[in-house]
Amino acid sequence: MEENLLALEAVLGPLHQRIVRASSGEEALKAMLREEFALVLIDVVMPGMDGFETAGTIKRLDQTKDVPIILVTGVNPEPDYTYRGYAVGAADFLTKPIDPWVLRTKANVFLELHRQKRELAAAGPENGERLAAAAEELARIELLLRESPAPDTDAIADRVARVSRSLRGPEA
Repeated sequence: MEENLLALEAVLGPLHQRIVRASSGEEALKAMLREEFALVLIDVVMPGMDGFETAGTIKRLDQTKDVPIILVTGVNPEPDYTYRGYAVGAADFLTKPIDPWVLRTKANVFLELHRQKRELAAAGPENGERLAAAAEELARIELLLRESPAPDTDAIADRVARVSRSLRGPEA
């Protein structure tokens, strides 16, 4: 729905990232095959393919399988929605009304993970030990985000900043 897209854009605007809109699962898949994405937010209820089907398709495609997905649903979700969301490969699941601070924090972590992943790929294999330690810490942060309904945003931001500094090396 147009008002949902506008609300998400307003919440995510302060992150200063390019936002690509899609009004259906099919439209989202087409966009994802045309360019690289750091994160996808998918509403469970959409015309055509629902959010679960769209997320499952994203996770089955080699080109898009590693893109984290946050599923979003209405105020009274079905009891099995969370399970179904994680079963199709979603990284997180949020219920409306969405707390803007929680969404921005979670989105920012996934954006930072994407940026660091690109830096790691560009750094080459000579940084193996440092990269492995950073990957382990990022996995712990992701787990914390998944398990905490209201994560301590300052603590998570500090942890992400430490990982970022560790990837820059001792001269940073």
